[in-house]
Amino acid sequence: MTLDELTNLATEAIDDLKGRDMRQLEVADLTSVTDRMVLVTGTSNRHVKSIANAVIMAAKHAGRMPLGIEGMDQAEWVLVDLGDVVVHVMTAQSRAFYQLEKLWSAPPDASSASSGEDASAAP
Repeated sequence: MTLDELTNLATEAIDDLKGRDMRQLEVADLTSVTDRMVLVTGTSNRHVKSIANAVIMAAKHAGRMPLGIEGMDQAEWVLVDLGDVVVHVMTAQSRAFYQLEKLWSAPPDASSASSGEDASAAP
């Protein structure tokens, strides 16, 4: 299953349950853990859990077992790891607090990169 097919599988399951403010982040250049993240907001803990379950079931029906599932008990933030795609289903409060879009779109810290280069160039 290609990256786009896996993403479509997850986003269609999310769309079916009316997940809000869905965003896709390309993170392949930032981490070796995954290539793409899908972020979506649920309107309640029950909605978050239902969306995550829909993604899990869609993956299983496609023969793609999730590598991991975290957060189903509290359902404030449920992470579904599909390998190349990681789905984050969050309540509005959790999404506003953690600001994953901002975290994963921030460029690497230029000051630490340049100080490392300066130290290696020093005699």
